[in-house]
Amino acid sequence: MVVQNNLDLGDSRKWIILEPFIHQVGGHMSMMKYDDYTVCKPLVSQEQWFYETLPAAMKRFTPQYKGIVSVHLKKDSMGNLSLIACPQTDNRSSLDNASKESSMTIWQKLNQANTSSGDHTFVKWNHGPLTNTAKDSCQGKAVLQTDLQYHRDVSSIMEDANGNQPEKNSYNPWGLYCHKQHLNRMSSKYNENKLHQFLLLENVVSKYKCPCILDLKMGTRQHGDDASEEKKARQIKKCEQSTSASLGARICGMQVYQADTVQYLCKDKYYGRKLSPDGFRQALLQFLHNGNRLRTDLVEPIVSQLKALLSVIKKQNSYRFYSSSLLINYEGLEKATPSDNHPQGHCQHTSCSVPHGNSHPKVDVRMIDFAHTTNKGSRFNHTIYEGPDHGYIFGLENLIKTFQSISVGE
Repeated sequence: MVVQNNLDLGDSRKWIILEPFIHQVGGHMSMMKYDDYTVCKPLVSQEQWFYETLPAAMKRFTPQYKGIVSVHLKKDSMGNLSLIACPQTDNRSSLDNASKESSMTIWQKLNQANTSSGDHTFVKWNHGPLTNTAKDSCQGKAVLQTDLQYHRDVSSIMEDANGNQPEKNSYNPWGLYCHKQHLNRMSSKYNENKLHQFLLLENVVSKYKCPCILDLKMGTRQHGDDASEEKKARQIKKCEQSTSASLGARICGMQVYQADTVQYLCKDKYYGRKLSPDGFRQALLQFLHNGNRLRTDLVEPIVSQLKALLSVIKKQNSYRFYSSSLLINYEGLEKATPSDNHPQGHCQHTSCSVPHGNSHPKVDVRMIDFAHTTNKGSRFNHTIYEGPDHGYIFGLENLIKTFQSISVGE
């Protein structure tokens, strides 16, 4: 695929202003909304290779790969930052290139308070445009906050002044935090006109009105073959001190729509690291509880899809999915009605759903994040492995057992 070498900054018709993806519940790399059906993330060659050589049997369990796009940083006269996508010619026919002027305001206000002058404990962002986006979700009933506080200590991103972690929000703040950090990193390292390549991927929750999302770090090992000794030691310690070692799975984040309060219950990766095996099971119960009742109707389709994925993974010889995650998604609004107004990952017509993925109408299971995935045929491999990824298999088997225990009420 040909990448543009020069920016035509005078032709705004070629620009797409990237919005924060408000349904990012985990990870540290920022995800952005490209259009209602597509998200994008910074390109890592090893991850791009994985999507381009993906085994056919795994396609139903991964986001659809849509290509690459060039992105650059733009700063206005007030110093506010935005990320601008410059679509490739062969992407324009399939991807929405509609104007997104409101997202400019989102990005400006996201980075409006600069902590470079003075030692601020946090910066505030008054999210007017995002408030409108949240109002459009869940039939406009969400109780909305007036501003968010982004703490420098990432572990306290969702904590109040007393150190307590408020769980219920009108949307998940984690992705917004990641966006701010990403913008700050880019602005400190690169000039505005430098082009960056981003991967274009399917927005796997675009079909949901109020998406409930569980992000699980899978496997008993998280460091890639190329990790430094320092990073390797950190990742091994995280695994040993969490359910990664005991269960082969660790919660990285989740959001659960609460029908009683019309808000999202949100948890981050720091919550997941502290869980014991019993706490992990309780968290899965929480993921299936909508504030009024336990959604036991979801257990069978979740287990069914996890078993299907397990069967596929067992056949992937030499693959190692180090540091990859697994998303389990379902519709939180039990009696959702189609709507033409579906910003970000909200309600969409059934006819717009892409065939890439799982067929069950209630539940969707996807593998994501393949920057450290390797196999025997990879030009990035540092070590050649034999057999399937037993750490990942161990995690899937325990995940299946835990969900099955919920279904029988143990």
